[in-house]
Amino acid sequence: MTSGLENINVLDLLPQRPPFVMIDRLVHYDPVVTVSSLEVRPDNIFVDDGHFSTAGLNENIAQTCAARMGYISLSKNDRVKLGFIGAVSGFNVLRTPVAGEVLTTRIEVVQEVFQITLVHATVHVGDELIAETDLKIALED
Repeated sequence: MTSGLENINVLDLLPQRPPFVMIDRLVHYDPVVTVSSLEVRPDNIFVDDGHFSTAGLNENIAQTCAARMGYISLSKNDRVKLGFIGAVSGFNVLRTPVAGEVLTTRIEVVQEVFQITLVHATVHVGDELIAETDLKIALED
């Protein structure tokens, strides 16, 4: 874990507000890799019949990206900027998680050009890979 991240409220990093917050905490940040965690709770708006939906997985990944951007902004004493998903490719869901499982979502920056960031994301439950995708994210000026 990156030192000091355990004291950060994810609501300070994200534009989203409950009940639409899909990460519990930022676990790791460095300029290339960011990791978040989320316990899938039965009352989560993306849980249906005990399973966290693929839309929920996609939002979890997007919010991990948003938390990265928010952390960078806060560390520069800047306001948290909005990011917009420009493209999702290769979204592969091996299985949907069930309520009670803890997701570990890892994004790796592949390339940053101007205000566009390309990332590869993976979602694990324990050591099991359950989803992965590539995203292109545009950051507002």
